[in-house]
Amino acid sequence: MRKIQKIAALVMAAALAVGSLTACGGGSSTASTTAAAAANDAAGGDAAAADGEVEEINLVFSHINAETHTWHKMALKFKELIEEKSGGKITVTIYPNNQLGSEIETVQSAIAGMGDCDIVLTGESMQTYVEELGIIGMPYAITSDEHMEAVLNGEVGKELEDLMLSAGLRVLGPIRRGPREITSNKLIKTPDDLQGFIIRTPESTMTMAAFEAMGAKPTPMAFSEIFTSLQQGVIHGQENPLANIYDASLYEVQDYVIKTDHLRAWVYFAISEARYSSFSPAAQAMIQECATEAIDYEHELFLEEEANLQSTLEEKGMEFIDVDQEPFKEKAVAGVLEVLTDRQKEIYEKMVAADPAAN
Repeated sequence: MRKIQKIAALVMAAALAVGSLTACGGGSSTASTTAAAAANDAAGGDAAAADGEVEEINLVFSHINAETHTWHKMALKFKELIEEKSGGKITVTIYPNNQLGSEIETVQSAIAGMGDCDIVLTGESMQTYVEELGIIGMPYAITSDEHMEAVLNGEVGKELEDLMLSAGLRVLGPIRRGPREITSNKLIKTPDDLQGFIIRTPESTMTMAAFEAMGAKPTPMAFSEIFTSLQQGVIHGQENPLANIYDASLYEVQDYVIKTDHLRAWVYFAISEARYSSFSPAAQAMIQECATEAIDYEHELFLEEEANLQSTLEEKGMEFIDVDQEPFKEKAVAGVLEVLTDRQKEIYEKMVAADPAAN
């Protein structure tokens, strides 16, 4: 199994990359431009651009989910498309299920641009590099699929993609996710039932603040550690979209799905800007084209699976609990607003204003 090595060195490289980007004012101009141009010349990038051919490239694609998940199927589709369209010149090596490390570790590697990991799927965890990106994890900010589309295709979407680029990752497209729900072995109907409840959350300041405001005890950990931690009683529950609940077999260790719908969000299909900028224009265009097609493919799979996931999980023994979401929303939003920066509040207000139902 391939592992990312020397994480400390990657952190330093990532920090240097982010610092350089900030000094350059962010945007599409990165600190790696000069080095990337030299690498492109060395690889024959100018010639490739001239005749439309692509150079030989191997892309390393990492994600946190199991091979049954739609994200993995999307990765396979991307691999199939680009290897076919490039005539085998661009190849893709896929590492699912945290094989290269946690999301944070693989993001560090992609930003550093060393080739250990090139493509990642990431969202609010990017607040590690750009604080504003944490707003992707703002609870109850998005109220519907239509609202999400309006945000992603509007001013806020463009702004967040620019922030991703300033951190060293180029967005190739967003991947929509289903609403996140709480799972537990305890019947939960109101926020009061969460008092003292130890819940696994991602490494997200906003998610943690939301659950603290509801009286729970959020405990960040890698996705791959959830099942064992639930099994051993280290945590009482967790929160994730239904697809993740199913793919991680959490129905084996959890009885209830509490339908809080507390977060509708997305992750970005993103590639290392240091690597991407070193490729010829022809290769860049092909990567973008194949990523867009793979994302569309995943979304169709997602919609099909989402329609059946509740009944599938019920067949596995889980009970779905409908709750009045308003008390959860009031406490969660109030708690998170206390930790938002002024800049994050500005973006949040734009997100809320983009709701078609409110216009």
